[in-house]
Amino acid sequence: MKISDEQYVESLYMEDDDLARVKAGLAAHGMPDISVHDGYGRLLTLLVAMSGASRLLEIGALGGYSGICLVRGLKGEGSLVSLELLPNYAEVAQAHMNAAGLGDKVTYIIGDAKESLTKLKEAGRTFDFFFIDADKEGYPVYLNEAIALAEPGAVIVGDNILLRGRTTNMDKQGPSVQAVRSFNEAIASDERLISTILPGYDGLAIAIVK
Repeated sequence: MKISDEQYVESLYMEDDDLARVKAGLAAHGMPDISVHDGYGRLLTLLVAMSGASRLLEIGALGGYSGICLVRGLKGEGSLVSLELLPNYAEVAQAHMNAAGLGDKVTYIIGDAKESLTKLKEAGRTFDFFFIDADKEGYPVYLNEAIALAEPGAVIVGDNILLRGRTTNMDKQGPSVQAVRSFNEAIASDERLISTILPGYDGLAIAIVK
């Protein structure tokens, strides 16, 4: 019996209790099961740790899965600011972060992410790691705002950039698909960035701000 590459990789790892709690919590609250894939969650932890980032910004909290992965990579002092449109999602995410013993490391800002990003910029805030996993139509804006808020050398990561095959299907021309294609093209060609795109799972874009 042949299994997928992703299934094989996941079979090598033990179940993570904190992340399993998040998945169960999503189901219990009727929230969509669209957290970052397990393999890329582990990669987020590695990227934060390897980059030495300490000021993290997440766009899209959902149930706290990616937040846990991001904060686990922090060394010593450091914190996560998480932007979330829906108050009930932020409450669930905070509960899961608390259960993982990481609740003191995260601050949630509720509301439209574009407005929140503008306020952060006006306040003079800067960050050295960004994770984008929110409404896909907003991806091009989120990328530009991240670059504007970035310290030199900051890491920017965007999830779901293949949209379960819709990105590579030229018959698909909806607004979300077009926005993600624009995001991908910008990641690949913006002279301010060094980048790559990983095609596994549902695709992940990774960039460093020069």
